[in-house]
Amino acid sequence: MDCPPSCEYLREARKHEKIVPLDPDGLVNRDIRVPEGLLEANERLTGALGYAIADTAFKTRGAADPDAREALEGLVRTYRSLESGVYYESRPQNPFAAALYDAAQSVVASLRKREREEEGVSRTRDADALGVLVFLHRWCLNQNNGRPRGRAFLEALWEAYAAGAGDPPSPAPSLVLL
Repeated sequence: MDCPPSCEYLREARKHEKIVPLDPDGLVNRDIRVPEGLLEANERLTGALGYAIADTAFKTRGAADPDAREALEGLVRTYRSLESGVYYESRPQNPFAAALYDAAQSVVASLRKREREEEGVSRTRDADALGVLVFLHRWCLNQNNGRPRGRAFLEALWEAYAAGAGDPPSPAPSLVLL
């Protein structure tokens, strides 16, 4: 059963969850620094990525935190390869994660296009996108409650980046009535 984020029982249960803090030595991609001012300097990118991942996940029936984690891992691998000068896309095989991956890639591409149209040059660098994606990935890992269909991270993203949008969208019904 998929409870909507507004479910009072789900909200109460979240208050009692015991989240295990991340061990800094056990972090993946710990060699990638996320400088203190990176998120503020790339506020537009951070907000667009956070919103796109949450929006796509809530519109995709069955998508959950593990899918977001897998998508973010693929995105970090892709942008890490760009840092080395080689483009190698690490798109996940999982269809839920792939949808989130594609939404994030589309956001970065459209943001760069908009910057080129408005300013003549794109200010969004691959290194900045990588830093933002590593931040989102670490946040996702930190929100992990161990539930395979949990959505604590996705709900946190929605609250952070879709503040005025109300409740998350519901997926289209899978039952077709004629």
